[in-house]
Amino acid sequence: MRALVIGASGGIGSAIARNLRNRGWDVVTLSRSEDGFDVTKPDVVEQHLAQMEGPFDLVFLAVGILAPLAGLPEKSLGTIKAADMARVFWVNTFGPALILRDLGRLLPKNKRSVIATLSARVGSIGDNQIGGWYSYRASKAALNQIVHGAAIELGRSHKQSICVALHPGTVETPFTTNYAGRHKTVPAVEAAENLLRVTDGLTTAQSGGFFDYAGQEIPW
Repeated sequence: MRALVIGASGGIGSAIARNLRNRGWDVVTLSRSEDGFDVTKPDVVEQHLAQMEGPFDLVFLAVGILAPLAGLPEKSLGTIKAADMARVFWVNTFGPALILRDLGRLLPKNKRSVIATLSARVGSIGDNQIGGWYSYRASKAALNQIVHGAAIELGRSHKQSICVALHPGTVETPFTTNYAGRHKTVPAVEAAENLLRVTDGLTTAQSGGFFDYAGQEIPW
């Protein structure tokens, strides 16, 4: 079995790659810090993916930011800054969209494959009860729409493909350091195990869905 883990230098991505290798999988990784894979640069995304040789049984996209470097998620409308919002959308939405655009040729056409993209429960419009975090919420909501559309399109050419958005919970990584005290957290190793348990159990009927770390569907 072969996997491609994108964002493999982050807490969740590295734990996913490690877990799969421990299972005996052949794992190929991409990250900005180790490979220069910057999802905000379309030519870089295209060049790196063009060099990949499939097929991959699992593609795991573990890229994302809460806010630009040295910034914080917005608490109110008045704190929205166009440049900061654009940066968040580039990493959380545009970059994954560019990756999804080029993944079709890396998937097998005659057997099951899974594309799992890290999203977040706060990207759920139906579950939003407190507002705030405008850029992060909106970027993940947009990502969910892209994942859903990609699942439909890939399902036409790759009948056994499964493309989903996943919420990992609050994971103990530098990504969540400033917010961990408000939510129950889990180590990245446990989060990876939970998420891979979900991907292992997915069926083609669930392609295009949005699920949490326990496999429960999240409202759009």
